[in-house]
Amino acid sequence: MDWLTGLTQARATGTAGILATIVAVRGHSPRDVGAKMFVTDDTTTGSIGGGNMEATVIHRARTMLADGAERVVETEFGLNEHARVAYGTQCCGGTVRVLLETIGRRPTVAVFGAGHVGQELARILSRSEVVLHLADSRRGILDDALAATLRDGPATVHLHTLPAPETLIATLPDDAHVLILTHDHAEDLMLCDAALRRGGFASLGVIGSSAKWARFRKKLADEGHPDAVIDRVHCPIGAPDLTGKHPAAIAISVAADLMRVFQKATP
Repeated sequence: MDWLTGLTQARATGTAGILATIVAVRGHSPRDVGAKMFVTDDTTTGSIGGGNMEATVIHRARTMLADGAERVVETEFGLNEHARVAYGTQCCGGTVRVLLETIGRRPTVAVFGAGHVGQELARILSRSEVVLHLADSRRGILDDALAATLRDGPATVHLHTLPAPETLIATLPDDAHVLILTHDHAEDLMLCDAALRRGGFASLGVIGSSAKWARFRKKLADEGHPDAVIDRVHCPIGAPDLTGKHPAAIAISVAADLMRVFQKATP
């Protein structure tokens, strides 16, 4: 697999990685300027020449990923028998400079419910650097016309028509942000229960009034969820200082509050 395919797949799943690029060569080198390699926690695609240089770059890239910092690093390697090495000698005789560029992990957001508010929210989020899942249990809701409005932004968008939308809960990454706003309060409650049982999500929100949440809270407690677990659910969702009942206004409020959550999670 080439580096571009590896990077594209990582972007589609929200996986962080390091793009390593040879930016300068003096003398002889196994690869020329412009050669690239993409490194994640557990994969590498492409090559910048193999040997000690490539092994060292992989190690440094994974150290950068473990640190979680967004940065660009430039490093130089001597390809001769006198250079200090950890993974074997290279005797090409040249010097190579490599740029290590962090391609940050994008948040994953799962929106359950593609009604008026869900569609407006999906349109806003599709203009953001996220991996977006939009799911609805009703056939025909996620049509080509809706899909066309979500393609132009930088988000990676996945549309799901699922008779049992709770099946998507199990496939989401642990740090996903889950927003539940379906057409059916019973479905909202079922999804909330499934999300709490799964656990591990970065945030979990349910659309509705305080009265709706009081009923949900009691039913979730009756299902055996401890108070500390139920407290992780945000209801109502959205920024409290941005009010309004129009679908677009609600979507803007929810998206604004979600952006605040993203900022708090950024190192």
